[in-house]
Amino acid sequence: MSRGPVGVAVIGAGVISKQYLDNLTAFPDVEVRVIADLFPEAARARAEEYGIAEHGAPELALDHPDVEIIVNLTIPAAHVEVATAAVRAGKHVWTEKPFSLDRESGLGLLKEADDAGLRLGCAPDTFLGAGLQTARRVIERGDIGVPLTAQTVFQTPGPESWHPNPAFLFQPGAGPLFDMGPYYLTALVQTFGSVRRVAAVGSKAHATRVIGSGPKAGEEFTVEVPTHVSALAQFESGASSHSIFSFESPRTRMGFVEITGTEATLSLPDPNYFDGELQICRVGETDWTAIPTTGPANGRGMGVLDMARSIRAGQPHRATGQLAYHVLDTMVSVSESIDSGAFVPVASSAPSSAPLPEDWAPTEATLDGVRA
Repeated sequence: MSRGPVGVAVIGAGVISKQYLDNLTAFPDVEVRVIADLFPEAARARAEEYGIAEHGAPELALDHPDVEIIVNLTIPAAHVEVATAAVRAGKHVWTEKPFSLDRESGLGLLKEADDAGLRLGCAPDTFLGAGLQTARRVIERGDIGVPLTAQTVFQTPGPESWHPNPAFLFQPGAGPLFDMGPYYLTALVQTFGSVRRVAAVGSKAHATRVIGSGPKAGEEFTVEVPTHVSALAQFESGASSHSIFSFESPRTRMGFVEITGTEATLSLPDPNYFDGELQICRVGETDWTAIPTTGPANGRGMGVLDMARSIRAGQPHRATGQLAYHVLDTMVSVSESIDSGAFVPVASSAPSSAPLPEDWAPTEATLDGVRA
């Protein structure tokens, strides 16, 4: 069994790479050895910012003998292509969400990695943070009784006002459903188990939008997907949820997740973050009671670290490709329901992931002793 830090290469030096690199370069159990991008100048700038010696085209990362995990931070349309190339190069892969844009390519990637004996992981890894892991412990010890229903809300005017290049967020594979849905749906699946069927309606308020900031400010682009989605889901347990995903609201409401059980309602923290406040309102009470969160909340990259430690220990990692595919399958089913006006079954299932120990310490070096 190998020991010592796990070599990592990042492909995609865009906006999200900074959040990953802030953390990955602080985790002693991983070592970022390459920054790669289709635009070499972007790779060079990010590598210089973080003191990474090697940078260049994606092939440099794929062919590097000291890289075990490729962190795939490309645009959604390139996720499967880059992940497949990494698997064929003999690398484990961590991919930003969504896992893929369609079932066929997602299933193909799962099979290819399985046949090669390689691991796939996928964002969001926010469910590994203190906020949602504390919520899991609260629910599993029975504080709210039997979980029955959930409500989630994500509403904003849309990202075009602040994102310097937002057009891809309004194309297939994005929109509020595919861009933000993975956070909320992953949190729900962690509570209720796999989704069995969905029903949804969607709408598009404007055919075009205008970039509001950055060098492309004032440019108009086409909106290709629904910008408001209202979805119902029924889970294998019989529980159900109602979710709103919207880029059409003048009022911003993000991070609203409530789980109602037979004994209490639990208000969860924003699933787009790793920490946050939990509150519980029990049967017969009218006021909320705060619940302290415990555990690590270091941020994006915790899933990469969990994969790295799990590789060394020969144990399953937690943010698996199968979980990400099930969330993707659920979102595709939501889209199909919008088009058909009917309930759509969800065929896939998500494996149950082990809870993260409260004393799991990302900034400690553990691999000399090989523990997960």
